[in-house]
Amino acid sequence: MTEPEVRALEPHDFDALMELEDTLFGSKGDKTLGPFYVRLCCDFYADTSFIARVGGRPVGYLLSFLREREAYCTTLAIVPEFQRTRIVHHLVRAFIAAIAYRADSVWFTVDEANQDARALHATLGAREIEVRDAYYGPGETRIVSRIERPAFEKLRARMERLGLLSPPVAAVEVA
Repeated sequence: MTEPEVRALEPHDFDALMELEDTLFGSKGDKTLGPFYVRLCCDFYADTSFIARVGGRPVGYLLSFLREREAYCTTLAIVPEFQRTRIVHHLVRAFIAAIAYRADSVWFTVDEANQDARALHATLGAREIEVRDAYYGPGETRIVSRIERPAFEKLRARMERLGLLSPPVAAVEVA
């Protein structure tokens, strides 16, 4: 497999994300995020949202936003042929690097049946804290999980030790 390119979203990624949304969710009859949220991510939350490409082809994305010192990872989606590959690791690494020193906790929502996502969240240090019925409407139950501050600090330190994350450079006062 060609090495994936993972980068922060840009406004021109909107069409590719909407196509991925339709392919991964809409074509199966699932609800999609909708153009309004995708546009917000491309234009205003781009510093915490990412697209993965292989050979120039969009194959996955991670959408998130920050509110004060809390990050909300709303979607991580990968086309089927690239699921269970390193694409997920590249996207998560980019996400954690973007929020590592700006957030103290991370929130996720996930379908109860999505065992892969639930396992990924647990590996990152998230704890499932509640189940919400009708989260997106009738029949749309979601599990809400959170990486609490101590667990997030451990994750950040582990990534630094592994060389996957560089600590911020301290500002130097010039006299």
